[in-house]
Amino acid sequence: MDNILIKTENVTYTYEGEPALRGISLSFKHGEFAAILGHNGSGKSTFAKTLNALNIPGGGKVWVDGLDTSVEENIPKIRASVGMVFQNPDNQIVASIVEDDVAFGCENTGVDPAEIRGRVDDALEAVRMSAFKTHATHQLSGGQKQRVAIAGAIAARPKCIVLDESTAMLDPRGRAEVLEVAHRLNKEMGITIILITHHMREVIDADRVIVFTDGFVLADGTPQEVFVNTEILDEAGLGVPDTVRLCEELGLPLDALNIDDCAEQIIGAVNSGAMSVQSADEAEQPSDAVFDRYVLETTELKHLYSPDTPFETEALRGIDFKLPQGIFAGIIGHTGSGKSTFIQHLNGLLKPSSGRILLNAEDIWGGGKIMPGVRGKVGLVFQYPEYQLFEETCAKDIAFGPRNLKLSEAEIAERVTEAAKFVGLKPDLLDKSPFALSGGEKRRVAIAGVIAMRPDVLILDEPTAGLDPSGSEFILENLREYQLATGCTLVLVTHSMEEIAEYADIIYVFNDGNIEFSGAKETIFARSGRLREIGLDIPEVTQVILKLRELGLPVNPSVYTVKKAAEEIKRYVKC
Repeated sequence: MDNILIKTENVTYTYEGEPALRGISLSFKHGEFAAILGHNGSGKSTFAKTLNALNIPGGGKVWVDGLDTSVEENIPKIRASVGMVFQNPDNQIVASIVEDDVAFGCENTGVDPAEIRGRVDDALEAVRMSAFKTHATHQLSGGQKQRVAIAGAIAARPKCIVLDESTAMLDPRGRAEVLEVAHRLNKEMGITIILITHHMREVIDADRVIVFTDGFVLADGTPQEVFVNTEILDEAGLGVPDTVRLCEELGLPLDALNIDDCAEQIIGAVNSGAMSVQSADEAEQPSDAVFDRYVLETTELKHLYSPDTPFETEALRGIDFKLPQGIFAGIIGHTGSGKSTFIQHLNGLLKPSSGRILLNAEDIWGGGKIMPGVRGKVGLVFQYPEYQLFEETCAKDIAFGPRNLKLSEAEIAERVTEAAKFVGLKPDLLDKSPFALSGGEKRRVAIAGVIAMRPDVLILDEPTAGLDPSGSEFILENLREYQLATGCTLVLVTHSMEEIAEYADIIYVFNDGNIEFSGAKETIFARSGRLREIGLDIPEVTQVILKLRELGLPVNPSVYTVKKAAEEIKRYVKC
């Protein structure tokens, strides 16, 4: 017991009579790195908030360093011991200058001003943000903001930091930055880390993985012990790392969690005779398709924020872009690359500083005013769905756009039902307030509200951020079904290389306000070095394939999904 920092015993919690936690008994040791996985609504975040008394259990007990969280006078000490960092860094930054934000918690808990200076400097050094201490917080990238939020938690000198989906909104580089900080704090400072995430790749280096489902603990063990149970995890709406899935496809043991181990296991099977190398025909090399019709085009598109002021920033630097009609397109780029600024130009939410935007070959700003009907033809779903919802019920929110088109009530009702079905929104939710829904459900309502307009072009900015694997797959499969059924053009903006690899016909790579390159996914992912240089990555299975080539297996590098990777490996080895 002496090494136990946090202990929960038969913890229960309900929301409006609905059980969220159903008797959770867990303990966390000093210096442990634990990861918690679970589908949306499994109780992960509710449980996390019981660990520093943001939620007081309806039943059972939580002790932090021996202190009962239900005793009010214990709460200041408990919150000093357990710091929390949430999903959206913009919701946690309260000061305009970095060092002021890091000091905020200390100032509000009565730490001596002379000590605060040292704590702030130490915390910024711990997250490698010392060089930014006098910078404006609004000018930081998402990854930098999240590191500042972690520094704010560190300044309180906690014994534990809970990271609740803290990488969900970040690009690959930002996620790597936050994870590197978390592991370093754990190893060098002995801080207990409890990481809540949907990214399977993020948990493979944890000491322990705990899987939640429907308010229960489904599994608890080392990453190797947990991820071999692929069927159980699939049933729980989760997934496993693609390395595990690839080994499963090849009939190999499922304990190779990282890229190197997976590749070496495959080569080891070849060398041991369990798999034998055989000849294979030369793989057909990919080529980019040629399109003859473009629904959206931009020429020399530029945009300045705060023009003619000391804060002037060039967000778009002369973009030439052509979007073929009727395809599923992907846009990727690091945080701050200009992606969101760019897509807001495509339906006239932002007006270009210079350049042209053509919709079906017609300039949408040709007369100096926005072309009538543009926003009905080009629909946009924002990254944070709660910013897009405002009506009393989900049905009214979905109906808002069609009602503004002056459609009949019968047609409006038909569109609401159709749109809700496409995004998998349960009928019994239509009469509920959108603000009473989970984050994933809100996202579905927001998407349905745009789909109900039946746009020619549907643009979605990070539609799966914060969703569990099954929720993400469900949304994307439904969007692809919608795109194929209606013939609309769909544009997916995402940080997930696996999503882009699975669904996109063509990819546009943004970097520092311009399109660095574009083309079919095979040609894009073949440029792995450049993608990494600009803060992106390539799919996990593509990394395995490249490692296999380094180890002497002459597989085709233009592979980007588990299924294609398994097929390619089987071309060269007899399983």
